[in-house]
Amino acid sequence: MNNLGNKRRLALLGLVAVFLVFFACTKKQSETSTQATESNEILFGEFGSMTGSESTFGVSTHKGIVMAIDEINAAGGVKGKKIRIISYDDEGKSDGAVTTATKLITQDRVMLLLGEVASSRSIAAGAVAQQYKIPMVSPSSTNPKVTEIGNYIFRVCFIDPFQGAVMARFAMNNLKLATAAILQDIKSDYSIGLADFFEAEYQKLGGKIVAKESYSGGDVDFRSQLTLIKGKKPSLLFVPGYYTEVGLIARQAKDSKLDSTLLGGDGWDSEKLTEIGGQAILGGYFSNHYSHEDQNPVVQNFVKNYKAKFSEVPNGLAAMGYDAAMVAIDAAKRASELSSKGLRDALATTKNFQGVTGIISINEKRDAVKPAVVLKVVGNNEFHYVATVNP
Repeated sequence: MNNLGNKRRLALLGLVAVFLVFFACTKKQSETSTQATESNEILFGEFGSMTGSESTFGVSTHKGIVMAIDEINAAGGVKGKKIRIISYDDEGKSDGAVTTATKLITQDRVMLLLGEVASSRSIAAGAVAQQYKIPMVSPSSTNPKVTEIGNYIFRVCFIDPFQGAVMARFAMNNLKLATAAILQDIKSDYSIGLADFFEAEYQKLGGKIVAKESYSGGDVDFRSQLTLIKGKKPSLLFVPGYYTEVGLIARQAKDSKLDSTLLGGDGWDSEKLTEIGGQAILGGYFSNHYSHEDQNPVVQNFVKNYKAKFSEVPNGLAAMGYDAAMVAIDAAKRASELSSKGLRDALATTKNFQGVTGIISINEKRDAVKPAVVLKVVGNNEFHYVATVNP
C-alpha cells in the first residue's frame, strides 16, 4: 500500500514537471513571438479631444493622421516596418492630455507622440514628453509656449505671433478697418496669446483698439461684454476663440445689433461653426492653415483621397493631422536609428517638406515656418479662400 502510494506520487510529480516545462516553453515562445511582432512595428501615440465640447478638432485631426499612416503602410512602411498608431481620447481636458500622454509613454512604449490641437493641452502634455525624452509633434497648437517646453517638442503649424499679425494686416490693408474691439477667452493660452499679438501688430499699423473684453471657455452669455463693445462702435470685432463660443458670440452680437465685421483665428475651423452661428457668422474672416480650394496638385490629391476615405471635405485640422504624421514619418525615414532620440534629431533637421498645408521647415525653436491663408465664412460649412500670407 505504501509503495503503491509512492509510485503514484512520483508519477504525479512527473506529470507536473512535464506540464511546467511545457508551460515555460510555450510562454517563452509566446514572448518571443510578441517581441518579433513588436520589432516589426514602429509605435506612434496620439492623444486628442475625440469627445467633449471641441471634439471636431480631435476627430478631424485623427482622421488625417490615420489616412497618412494607412498610405505609408500600404506603400511598404518605413525601413521594412509598419507604423501602428495608438490613439486615446483626452476628452478636451488638460489633465486628460497629461494622463493619456503618460499612458502612451510608460505603458504602450510609443516612440513618438502626435498631439494636441489646443495649446493649453499641448503645454500640459508636452512637459510629460520632455521629461521622458519622447518627441512630440503638435499638429496645430499655435501658442509660442508649446515648443519652449524643451528640445523634444515640435509643431508643424505656424505660431500665434504670425497668425495675429496676418489678421491685423488683413484687417488694415485688405478690409480698411481702422478701429477694433477684442473679445478673448481668459482661460485659453491660445486665445490670450493670439489677442495680444493681433493687438500689437494692429496698433503698429495705425489701428486703434477701442475695447478689450474677456469671457471664459464654456460661457453661453456674452451680452454684457457685447453691450460694452457696442458702445465703442468698433469697425471690427476680433474673437480669437474656439468655434464653440464664437458661434454663440456671433448670434448675440447680431441680436444686439453690433455692426462690426467679425475676425478670428484657426480655432474657428469646424463644420459646427455655421451650425452654431447660423446666419450671424456669415461674412466673418479667419486665418487658417490651408484651403481645400487651393489648386496645388498636392492639395487636390489629398482632398480627393480624403473624400474617398471619409466621404467629406477635409478641414484644416484634418490637413494638419495628415502633415504632422507625414513629417514624423519623414523623420523616421531619415533617422540614423529608429529610436526616440533618432526621431527627435531627424525632426529637428526637417527642411522644405512639401506638406498639404504648405512647404514646412522646422526652425531652431522647433516651430514650423510656413504660410497662412485667410478664409471667409460664406455659407453652411462653406469657407472660401481669400488670401495667402507668407512669413
